[in-house]
Amino acid sequence: MAQWSMNNFQLRDARASDRDAIQTITLSAYEQYAPMMGEAWQFYRANILDTLAHVQVIQQIVAENGNGIVGSVLLFPAGFEFQIPNGQTIRFALPEIRLLAVTPNARGQGIGQSLAQECIRRARDAGARAIALHTSDMMQVAMRMYERLGFARDPARDFSPGGGHLVKAYRFELAQVD
Repeated sequence: MAQWSMNNFQLRDARASDRDAIQTITLSAYEQYAPMMGEAWQFYRANILDTLAHVQVIQQIVAENGNGIVGSVLLFPAGFEFQIPNGQTIRFALPEIRLLAVTPNARGQGIGQSLAQECIRRARDAGARAIALHTSDMMQVAMRMYERLGFARDPARDFSPGGGHLVKAYRFELAQVD
């Protein structure tokens, strides 16, 4: 199994035994948005759990330090399809980064950036022309990180799952230097 070392953590492919830790970390990272989302949080939470429970064709990468898993990310292949609450089917034309999460007590150490860069590397190695992700205005720290890495807005791929929430698309051209 591949493993990459960083400053005080390492990245590796997730194992089946990591499932509970990944779920806990992802929920702890995203639950800060619950107050902003109101009633939509329960749907989003259920979507997170469902996504994490069905990762068969998805690459799942974790960041680990001496205390265990402190971050995770999913890399969906191009062509992956899923339905949003309004019934619309979304098909990823490009590899897509989803559910990048760093446990709150491990933030600020470059873990999220390293997970995103690993996704970029894997997409490039797979021959993709670009990699994409979706985020929203409530995730300002994540948006700034993605922009620093070189992701640019791709408004043509924005969508709204309902409730007045806009999900913004970003894209990274793999011809860029990371």
